[in-house]
Amino acid sequence: MEAIIQYLGNSRFEATARGHSVVCDQPVSNGGEDGGMSPPEFLLTSLGTCAAYYASQYLRTRSLPTAGLQVRIAAEKAAQPARLGSFQIAVILPPLEERHREGVMRAVKACLVHNTLAHPPVIETVLQEAPVPA
Repeated sequence: MEAIIQYLGNSRFEATARGHSVVCDQPVSNGGEDGGMSPPEFLLTSLGTCAAYYASQYLRTRSLPTAGLQVRIAAEKAAQPARLGSFQIAVILPPLEERHREGVMRAVKACLVHNTLAHPPVIETVLQEAPVPA
């Protein structure tokens, strides 16, 4: 799995993965042009869409209704070091029996992004020189 991030100028970047691209920017209040989501918003989006995917898979494989399925996700900032210190994931579901509500909860907690954040990975950062234009 890989994504390539290209600097576009000011606070804008283009992220490309598997031929898809999105623009990342900062809000005007943080020196950007508000041309896209900020990095923390992408993190929220990643966690939320992963939770939604796992919930929908649980429902679909059991032929349960998916109408109205929605995920709302919020985060609180923490300091020293600056980070998102807590997340709240709200999964809005159609009416389900309790056993299926519990099943959806297990499925959402099995999400790859959720587990990555719950069990922090090793992050290696390296610096490389850009090729000199000919």
